[in-house]
Amino acid sequence: MKKILLLLTFITLYSTSFSFDKSKLDSLFEILEENDKSMGSLSIYKDGKEVYSNSIGYENIDRKIKATAKTHYRIGSISKTFTAAIIMKLVEKNSLTLETKLSEYYPNVKNSDKITIKQLLKHRSGIFSFTDDEDYLEWMQEPISREDIAEVIAKYPSVFEPDTKAEYSNSNYVLLSLIAESILKKDFATILTEYITEPCNLNDTYYGVPIGSKSNEAQSYYYTGDWELATETDMSVPIGAGSIVSTPSDLNKFLYCLFNGKVVSEKSLKEMMTLEDKYGAGLFAVPYNEKTAYGHTGRIDGFESNSFYFPNEKLSITYLTNGVGIPLNNILLGVLHIYFGDEYELPVFAPAIDVPTSELEQYVGIYSSTAIPMKMNIFIEDNVLYGQGTGQPKFPLEAYEKHKFKFDQAFLKIEFRPDSSELVIVQGGGELVMKKE
Repeated sequence: MKKILLLLTFITLYSTSFSFDKSKLDSLFEILEENDKSMGSLSIYKDGKEVYSNSIGYENIDRKIKATAKTHYRIGSISKTFTAAIIMKLVEKNSLTLETKLSEYYPNVKNSDKITIKQLLKHRSGIFSFTDDEDYLEWMQEPISREDIAEVIAKYPSVFEPDTKAEYSNSNYVLLSLIAESILKKDFATILTEYITEPCNLNDTYYGVPIGSKSNEAQSYYYTGDWELATETDMSVPIGAGSIVSTPSDLNKFLYCLFNGKVVSEKSLKEMMTLEDKYGAGLFAVPYNEKTAYGHTGRIDGFESNSFYFPNEKLSITYLTNGVGIPLNNILLGVLHIYFGDEYELPVFAPAIDVPTSELEQYVGIYSSTAIPMKMNIFIEDNVLYGQGTGQPKFPLEAYEKHKFKFDQAFLKIEFRPDSSELVIVQGGGELVMKKE
């Protein structure tokens, strides 16, 4: 018996003695903050308890309010994980089934008689994502009724036949949240509270309201040489596809709650984790070396978010940002390398080369290519060179060599060829040559 007790004591000590280089994590975020590469908050949970947190930048620049662990961020599409869990709870209660047809609720949506709840959950419906429409940016900051948003979704033709493949669509989860409201006769904010936040004791998670109406709410920003205030989507637009506000700590609590049987049944969780063409129900998988995490990412306005849980390690990592200077994936990979003790060199950001405005003027113009319909507008604003694709927001270009510029946030590089009036866009391993008109 003594040997067994000693063995158990050793196992307990070993399981709680895991440590990681917290000072190196601190250094990573100091570098990011000092170089305007990110603003946001990180939280790491192990076995349901927080083992690290850090916040950099500002929740509100104009008011000079620094970000803290209590800063609330819009989490965008991570909301889909909450919505999927709510739908699975309704399935458990026999309020609907995974094979229930969309036509029972929205018969005017194309192919609704073929589309099931499961196909909506796993992005196999073929319903066009309304946020991809060119006119979306013209109305997404205004309130919209439930009836009108459903009509917006219903007006588009199908992208593909249901269940023949998967393609991400925000429309799927707006419809799922409307179906939940229809079944329960309650608004999504109330459903979220009753089904998720109260059972999991999430005190900093709620359905979004206009920014500034609650304390500790972050504004979001775009980096264009300086941090500029971003747009603000009205929360009546995304509903269960992207309307939730939270903190990194609360999201880690939610994931621990979800993966440890406190939100849905084991059968429901297995369904959520089962991937079809890379998509589960409100979840997808991300590998890190031999490990696998499940969770979701999110983006809305200037906010980006990443929240994942490693079931075998009982580890959850969440980073929420309201200002993106480099790809979020780069930051999270650094966090994972440091946490797991893998080899990792802290990033070094060389200062941009200062190019006089008189030299920048040679690049200005409209560039086009027969390979794509989009044109690239290169222009100067406040002595900074900008690029802007047709129908897209402008982005600053930072010089790193003669005639060569980059936009780190999108892994984009542009090389100008003044002699031939061309530019070369390098992104994602591909190159595109465009000619000045």
